[in-house]
This record gives sequence, C-alpha cells and structure tokens, in this order.
Amino acid sequence: MPRALTILLGGAAAVVVVAGVRAVAWLVAPALLALLVVIAISPAHRWLRGRGAPPWLATLTVVVLVYGVLAVVAVTVAVSGMRLASMLPEFARAELVVRAERVISGIDRGQLVGAIGGLLTELASLTTSLVFLLALLLFLGVEVGWAGSRLAEIAADRPRLCEALVEFVRRTRRYVLVTTVFGLVVATLDTVALALLGIPLAVLWGVLSFVTNYIPNIGFLLGVVPPGVLALVQEGPRGALAVLVFYGVLNFVVQSLIQPRFTGDAAGLSTTVTFLALVFWAWVLGPLGALLAVPLTVLVKVVLVDIDPAAGWAAALLRPPRTGDIPTPPVPRTGD
Repeated sequence: MPRALTILLGGAAAVVVVAGVRAVAWLVAPALLALLVVIAISPAHRWLRGRGAPPWLATLTVVVLVYGVLAVVAVTVAVSGMRLASMLPEFARAELVVRAERVISGIDRGQLVGAIGGLLTELASLTTSLVFLLALLLFLGVEVGWAGSRLAEIAADRPRLCEALVEFVRRTRRYVLVTTVFGLVVATLDTVALALLGIPLAVLWGVLSFVTNYIPNIGFLLGVVPPGVLALVQEGPRGALAVLVFYGVLNFVVQSLIQPRFTGDAAGLSTTVTFLALVFWAWVLGPLGALLAVPLTVLVKVVLVDIDPAAGWAAALLRPPRTGDIPTPPVPRTGD
C-alpha cells in the first residue's frame, strides 16, 4: 500500500476515534480520572500485601484512602462555602457589588433566566459525573489486587503491549508524585500569603491552587481568579493587585518555569507537547481533559509510539531534551 494512502487512512481513523471519544466524554473522562486516582494509590495495596496483610485488608485500605482524600476535599469546600455564604451580606454592601447590580439590572431577564438554566443543567451533569466517578473508584479499588495477574495474561500473548502498559503506570505515578509535591508547596505558600494579606477563605483557595496545579502551564491562571475577585470586592484594586502580583511571581515561576522540567522528565514529554496536549484534551474531554492531559498523552505515546520499533522518530519529537543534547548548526549545502 502506498505510504501516502496509509497516512491518509490513519489520519481518517484518528479523526473518527477522536470524534467518538468527544461524543462520549461524559463517560470517558470520569473513567480515566478514576483510573488515574487508583494508579496513584495502588502502591499502598502492594506495600500492605508485601508486609503480610490479607487481601481484603489491603483492598479496604486502598478504598478508604481514595474516599478519604475525596472526603477531605469535600469537607473543605463545604465548610468554606458555608463561611462564604455567611459573608455575602457584608459583600453586598461593597461599592463594587452595588455597581455590578446596576449593570445586571440592565440585562434582559430572559437572557438571565436562560443563563441560570444552563448553569443548573451543567450542575446536574456534574453531579451525575461525580456519582459515576465515585462508583468507578469503588470498583477499581476493589479490583486493584488482580491487576498483576491480568498483566501476566496480557504478557503471555502480547509482551510488548504489557511492557507499554507497565511503562504507562510507572510514568503516570512519577508524574502524579512530582505534580503533587509541587502542588502541596504552592498550595501552602498561597494559603499563607492569602492569610497574611487578609483574604477570606485562604484554605479554600489553597486547595483550589493545589487542584489546578495538575493543569499544565496555565493552572495558576485558573487558581488566581476567585481570590483575585474576592480581594477586589473586599479590599479594592490595591488588594486585588497584591494577590495578582503574588500569584504571578510565585505560581508562574514555580508552575510554568520550574515544574514543567520535572514533570516533563517524569512523563517523558517535552514542554511544547505538554501544552499542545492540554489544549487538545481540554477540547476533547472538557475540563477534566485539562487535568488528564499529561497521563492521556503518555498512554497514547506508550501504546502507539513506544511499542512500535519503527516509530523512533516520533519518540524523538515527543521526548524532552536530554542532558547530553546540544544545539547543532544546520548542515551546509553542497557548494556553500
């Protein structure tokens, strides 16, 4: 078959697959997120089994760890939400809010009702996805103990595929570990700084900065918006500027300059590929696609590129620069 036809058919098949994944993003995104969480927590199961714990206890520990992390986040958000609700009367007297109310009063009520209806629809969809995610976490947590035997069966028939899946799990764990460490550092510094600046709900915004840290390159931009708006309402432009300057200096330097080097080495992807993956997967899977961009790209790379001996050229384009790599001048043409 001619190479041009092979490329054309492969491109057409990729378009069909991407369109199908995008159509069922409500199913694919929570499933992949649950898989990522279980992959990150599963070493606890192996550690307990290695120390003689019975299978049921190791499995129960994994499930408790997964739901415990989610419960801590949920309690933090709920408590902060109640505190924010108690502060709304105070914010309602702020001059900026009064001006905003005057602007809103001029908006067509039909458009406002439509926007509220759309928001309620999104919240209902989010609730459905959350319930689905919790169920998947339970099922995957229970079955994590049988992952080794299933990989052994795959290795007996498709050894290269098994190696690719093991490499995906290894790189994903390294990426999650590095990102979590940087996220904890940034969240702690953000929380302390916001508390010193007198911004309410500093812990909630710290949790938000920790979560958005999993979004490559631009996560800090999403994390700065709520505390920045709150500072603008409470403290005025000067307070908002202080928050923006702090986030811009700390989060941009850490999350956009330092962290990508470590996460790129952990995932085996260059900074440029990571940014393009962020845009692509966010378009395909929505907001969860931004969180899953790097692990999904690693999965595609190990299954389609690393497993194919003839795809070394693609691996060279996707990987980050190595220590021994040096810029090389262009090869002069004959006669120069």
